[in-house]
Order: sequence, then C-alpha cells, then structure tokens
Amino acid sequence: MTDNQRPLRSVLYIPASKPRALEKARTLAVDAIIFDLEDAVPPDEKVAARRTLAEALDADGYGPRLRIVRINALDSPWGTEDAEAVAGMKADAVLLPKVSGPADLDALARTTGEMPIWAMMETPAGMLAASEIAAHPQLDGMVMGTNDLAKELNARFRADRMPLMAGLGLCLLAAKAHGVAIVDGVYNAFKDDEGLRAECAQGRDMGFDGKTLIHPAQIDIANAAFAPSEDEIDLARRQIAAYEQAIAEGQAVAVVDGRIVENLHVATARETLSKSTAIAAMSAE
Repeated sequence: MTDNQRPLRSVLYIPASKPRALEKARTLAVDAIIFDLEDAVPPDEKVAARRTLAEALDADGYGPRLRIVRINALDSPWGTEDAEAVAGMKADAVLLPKVSGPADLDALARTTGEMPIWAMMETPAGMLAASEIAAHPQLDGMVMGTNDLAKELNARFRADRMPLMAGLGLCLLAAKAHGVAIVDGVYNAFKDDEGLRAECAQGRDMGFDGKTLIHPAQIDIANAAFAPSEDEIDLARRQIAAYEQAIAEGQAVAVVDGRIVENLHVATARETLSKSTAIAAMSAE
C-alpha cells in the first residue's frame, strides 16, 4: 500500500532496551511501532539499547507494521550516535524529539541520509513553526508530544484538553496542508478505558490519523476509534451510488438520508472506503 493509505490508528511506544517487549510487539495488532531510545531507556542502558534494537530489527518479524525509531535529541549526549546507529537499521523512519524548526530536521538528515523523518511536536517553538516543519521534504509524519507540551505551557490537566487545543490545531493544519501523517499524543491512564475512548473520539473528530499508545491494553480502543465504522462504510457506499446515479441523470447533486451529497462528500466517501480496504489488507498480512 502507498504511504498515504497506510493505517496509523494505533502507534505503540516500545522500549528499545527490553528484548521481551520487542518480541511481544511482533504479535500485537498495532499499525505502527515507535521503538524508543529516548524517554523509555535510562541513561546507563542507552548504548546497549541501540544494539538490542538493531538485532531485533535485523531479525524482523514485524510484518506490515510501520517501524519508527525515536532517538534522543541531537544536543543530548546520545543523539548523534543514535542517529548514526539508526541510519544502519532496518527501520522505516527516524523520529526526532523536540523539533523546533526545519533546521533540526536538516541536522538529522545530514546523518541519516534519505531515511524518512518523523517529528515530535512538543514545544511552543515547534507549534509556531509547524507549517515550516511539515513542509520539510523528508518529513513523513508528526507525533504530538502532549505531555511535554503541557509541561512547557504550565497547563493544567483537563479532560477536554482545552489548554492544548491551539497547539493541536496548528499542527493538524500544517500536516493536512502539506500531506503528512499526524498522530495524537498518549493517554496516560492506561487502565481508564472510558477516558481513552473519549480522547480517541476527540482526536478522530479533529482529524488525527491515529493515537500514540503507552500500553498494549490500549490498542483495541484506538483501532476501533480511528477505523471507519460499519455505519460510515454503509453511508459512503450509498453516497457514491446516489451521486453516480444523479450525474448519470444530468444532476449535479444527490440526496441521501435527507442530506445533500456533492462531489466533496463523494471524495470523502471514497477515502472512507479506501481506508477500510487498507485496514483489511493490513489485518490479513
């Protein structure tokens, strides 16, 4: 499947230093994995984690899951050597934390070459430069770092995430304008299914492609939230059929369930069916 068809409903962080976690990830129904060399790995394990991860990726077994490696910041003691190591790994992309502008991506690309880049969007500077970051020729996706962003903003926790909306919106606009993927931040309370379900629904309504996850128990909820429902699939099919019939009869619009259906609605309907097909194809692999 092409990159813009690739499902990204569930994007799970996995510590790169934990062989058991790396092994288990091969069996999980996630669309993408972020192999984490940064926050999930303590300082005294970071060097060994590179070797552990390289061996796991060499062994493969991750099937159609997108394999993204998050390195440490380039200005940290480990970032440059992380980038050098990832350049030789069997990964699909490299994820750079705390991106504040396109120059950060240029600096990474000088080491990782043509490998696709993803950007952690987690600072006020990053929010304000979101459009320039999204326009970078090697950028394939953005990951919202909502925990770090909340810290930088000195924001209070709210279930509706109102303090974060300006940043979330800026990044969404940038990603959609430049055709790159964008996934929502993590939900920290991994035992709170209802809270996760509500936040996934909010993210899906806003336009995110999926959600980053911190625990396998969150996978099913995210997969369901960011996939077209049976009702949405049925409506999409009926909209396309009605519109095609209207065009054949010389009409410019159709009516389905009492609502006008124009060409823009049909384009959305076709995207819904395409996404459903891509999810089914990935599940079959």
